[in-house]
Amino acid sequence: MTSFDASPPLNVWRALLALAVVFVMLATTGWTVVHSHRRDTPLQASRSAWQHGSIGGRHLPDANSAPGRIARFFASLDAPQRSRLAHRYPLAVGNMNGAPVKLRYRANHIALGQQRKVERGRMHDNRLSTVGQQDAGSRMHRFEALMGKKRQILAFDPEGSGRIAEVYGKLDKAQRISVVVPGVDTDLLTFQRTFRKYSAPVGMARSLYRAERAASPTTRTAVIAWADYTSPSGLGIDSATAMRAADGAVRLDALVRALPGRSPVALYCHSYGSVLCGIAARSLPSRVSDIAVAGSPGMRAEKVSGLGTSARVWAMRDSDDWIQDVPHLEVGGLGHGADPVSRAFGARLLSASTAKGHGGYFEPGTDSLRNFAEIGVGAYHSVRCADDDDVCRAGLSGGATA
Repeated sequence: MTSFDASPPLNVWRALLALAVVFVMLATTGWTVVHSHRRDTPLQASRSAWQHGSIGGRHLPDANSAPGRIARFFASLDAPQRSRLAHRYPLAVGNMNGAPVKLRYRANHIALGQQRKVERGRMHDNRLSTVGQQDAGSRMHRFEALMGKKRQILAFDPEGSGRIAEVYGKLDKAQRISVVVPGVDTDLLTFQRTFRKYSAPVGMARSLYRAERAASPTTRTAVIAWADYTSPSGLGIDSATAMRAADGAVRLDALVRALPGRSPVALYCHSYGSVLCGIAARSLPSRVSDIAVAGSPGMRAEKVSGLGTSARVWAMRDSDDWIQDVPHLEVGGLGHGADPVSRAFGARLLSASTAKGHGGYFEPGTDSLRNFAEIGVGAYHSVRCADDDDVCRAGLSGGATA
């Protein structure tokens, strides 16, 4: 299937948009309604057990409580009690906004170990096809890699294609926090790649973290590789509409509101991830200082003012990025609106002159990565604009956070 990392011809996009119209019509007339009854997912089962649990004679709070309430609950426990909860309900605790980040890391490490055992068993399950057994092996090895000693897994859901988020740096000590929001074809198995590694969330986040450290060694930064939403798979109706982005926007807002401290947060939204960031922008808390998009098909707004955010909005696109051939329109819910690098949109246009096509904005040594890093450490005076214009540099001041 064609991926956003590939370069589809313009007529493919037009055909997909036409096909999407047909599917939307069918869906709205009820022709494609499918009813299914599914068992509880591992995460749902863990949350259900949590809801009926207790610690020290106390009932546990609703897992969906506001992050502040969850934080106060865990603060009222001693270390052994917190540890017991992580071992009893690893998926629930590991995905609980407001729980201490280090406890979430520990809980997700436990959950990954449990799911690794499940997949190891599926590898030898004769009821599965050869392909099914191979898929189980791939997942088992991925879970094993994610259990590495230095890895900090902030969120983990093994259901379906899976969701995951990983932290680089000390999140609870950071003076500035960056969140990488990827696009289509992102799941547990594509979260990290060996080939074209900087087009995957892990490679993007690690590269950005190193670049921020180089840009300002004295600034305490943390970067989150955030693949904790269900992204579209390839080019199809999901990627032509905002359905996945809208669901992801709710999850992104919940993440930002649960981040520790009050440090400013910058979002780096790639490809379809920029659709998600555009939808989320209006509801995000004011600590989000910057939203930078790269290779964007649109942000579901005609102008920056339509995003309803006080954050600085930056945009870039490499001259070799095929996304420039995508029709920038929105009709009946199909397409994602105006081109963020157009003058009329009003974003601050950044240089991406040495980027590596659609999937290469986080490649070391590129203007695009340097610009991302300068934004990440607050060194706005050092960004390289696409052109020397007033819009890009308006109101910029200051250096990196000391």
